[in-house]
Amino acid sequence: MNYKPILIVAGEPNSVFLEIFFKSIQAHHYKSPLIIIASKNLLEQQMKKLGFFFEINIINQNFKKFNLLDNKKINLINVQYKFKNCFEKISSKSNDYIKNSFEIALKFIKLNKLSKFINGPISKKSFLKGKTLGITEYLAKKTKKNNEVAMLIFNNKLSVSPLTTHLALKDVHKQISKKKIYWHVKLITEFYKKKFNKKPKIAITGLNPHCESNFKNSEEKLIIIPAIIKLRLKKFNVNGPFPADTIFIKEHLKKFDVIIGMYHDQVLSPMKALFNFNAINITLGLPFTRISPDHGPNTSMLGKNLSDPKSLITAIKFFDK
Repeated sequence: MNYKPILIVAGEPNSVFLEIFFKSIQAHHYKSPLIIIASKNLLEQQMKKLGFFFEINIINQNFKKFNLLDNKKINLINVQYKFKNCFEKISSKSNDYIKNSFEIALKFIKLNKLSKFINGPISKKSFLKGKTLGITEYLAKKTKKNNEVAMLIFNNKLSVSPLTTHLALKDVHKQISKKKIYWHVKLITEFYKKKFNKKPKIAITGLNPHCESNFKNSEEKLIIIPAIIKLRLKKFNVNGPFPADTIFIKEHLKKFDVIIGMYHDQVLSPMKALFNFNAINITLGLPFTRISPDHGPNTSMLGKNLSDPKSLITAIKFFDK
């Protein structure tokens, strides 16, 4: 049986991603061929420093014979990157390298009609520079899917999804709308039906503490409750709004597959408290399925060979079917 390749962009070169990539391919045998887009020189230098030994199979950007690939070697599309030390501080020096890596990946995906894409972490401050909120939005813009994507932090026991992503708290209420809630629930429901053949049970939080507000018209009354009523009339399996301070108690968790929150930390903080990094970040709504391991560049651990590859292993296994 031929398995479609999983395309991986290593992302920020000054991160722990290559370390956890080495650990993930050392620990597991994957059926799907992995193709990583990264600097050959950087990969070799970090491999040497960290004590890993893998042969490298260089492939070009026009490669199509995926049935000839396996994971006995690292299948690499090489992107040029100059550095003095293979473990450096994050700076704008790597911006062109990261940009080129993503552009190569998007062309490769489109050319070969691929659907499995993983990217390593990037520095939002250095690479995105405020132009977009995160890689979720960056890829949405690149694929002309603005305002049509959703971030799903997935775990088999419970998943969460923030309605707004890397947004300042003072701006969250401005970005909440009935249309956005409806589209979010629709994307998540379609994903669960396609991937797991099930209709997910979805809880939606309020924005204000206890879903209350001292203002005459709260977001719950004006936006969230009307959106939930419309969704239920359309036969979506949703309930809410729930206060964010109680929705994550054990009794409630058994009732739902997904919890949608109004902002990033409202749902990601309890999610990480419950599952640590045993989760993956899936972007829904793109022309392909994009997964990012649920960790950042973690430069404080760079070169120490102590990083946990669990999230990347989970991401690859999710596709390796």
